[in-house]
Amino acid sequence: MAQENKTVRVTQHGSPIGRRGDQRQTLIGLGLNKRHRTRELEDTPAVRGMIEKVKHLVHVEDAS
Repeated sequence: MAQENKTVRVTQHGSPIGRRGDQRQTLIGLGLNKRHRTRELEDTPAVRGMIEKVKHLVHVEDAS
């Protein structure tokens, strides 16, 4: 029986304009570069750390 990978749905709602460069790069690393874009990402500690860094710019939902 295969283990199902959990995913999270991340939507960007804030603009990186006027933010530090590392926050902009974190959004790009998450696959987000414009407002209201949504990505489904695997729920790993690395992804959770990236989300924590830009939590004021994104909205997170449990996708699975």
